[in-house]
Amino acid sequence: MKVELFDFDLPEELIAQVPLKERDASRLMVLNKESGEVKHETFKSIVNYFQPGDCLVLNNTRVMPARLFGTKQDTGASIEVLLLKQKENDTWETLVKPAKRVKEGTVISFGDGILTATCVGTSEHGGRLLTFDYDGIFYEVLDSLGEMPLPPYIKEQLDDRERYQTVFSREIGSAAAPTAGLHFTEEILEQLKSKGIHLAFITLHVGLGTFRPVSADNVEEHEMHAEFYQVTEETAELLNNVRKNGGRIISVGTTSTRTLETIASKHDGKFVSESGWTNIFIYPGFQFKGIDGMITNFHLPKSSLIMLVSALATREYVMNAYEIAVKEKYRFFSFGDAMLII
Repeated sequence: MKVELFDFDLPEELIAQVPLKERDASRLMVLNKESGEVKHETFKSIVNYFQPGDCLVLNNTRVMPARLFGTKQDTGASIEVLLLKQKENDTWETLVKPAKRVKEGTVISFGDGILTATCVGTSEHGGRLLTFDYDGIFYEVLDSLGEMPLPPYIKEQLDDRERYQTVFSREIGSAAAPTAGLHFTEEILEQLKSKGIHLAFITLHVGLGTFRPVSADNVEEHEMHAEFYQVTEETAELLNNVRKNGGRIISVGTTSTRTLETIASKHDGKFVSESGWTNIFIYPGFQFKGIDGMITNFHLPKSSLIMLVSALATREYVMNAYEIAVKEKYRFFSFGDAMLII
């Protein structure tokens, strides 16, 4: 299957640069995955599309302020570091710019030496393995020195860090936000619960590889980066009961989808409590075993994310919906509008 099949023209002005003042003020496109019918709503109306006994699955990961700006200890040259994932103890896989300045043994200083990092090797994708040295608690030091790692297509500065976190974020470890969850407010969560709709929480720490365009010519040649996931006993039991009682399982975001399908694919449609690393790649032809519908944002052309969405609602229906979204001037990407596929 050719990657070009998932390309579309996106005017740059439709890429949302800042979040809306109110999280739930975004527009909502509702796509019927069986008929391809499209409806236009606002996100506040999303509760109307669920019935008592349905279950929404939300990713409770929390974004690290993972972008650090430092200097080489020997020359004073400026170095930018982006934390991707923790390997062991205080060693992290990172991306550094400019990479050519950072070789094994290079020491980088951040915040006048409050935090230092020594390069101890390279990763398989050309990144650097850095071992950090500091006093106190690493995440507290990171919180004082780091910046939010906003995607490269967002040029504006973020005034409030919490707008790049979901209101239900708990488990720190992501290099990017699970953006479909950014639309939810405490009020909407309460409305869902009051209506008898279950809320289940999983954790998948989002890596930057999720958002990169697919560079291969053929979809099947693309390899996903592995990301860490965790599902508790409580969540697994809830999901199995929802399925047993005839309720629908609606994933909030592609990250929740990939976690649920990783587990359901391994366990013949059942959910179990487990943690591990997943590099599952979902594209048209995939047989879903975990979810019945999905809430998601509007994604980049030729990305693995638009391929995942196309697997759930067919490529033709999704590409037609995206054409409508461009025509109707929906806002795209992380701070953009939402789509419900059901």
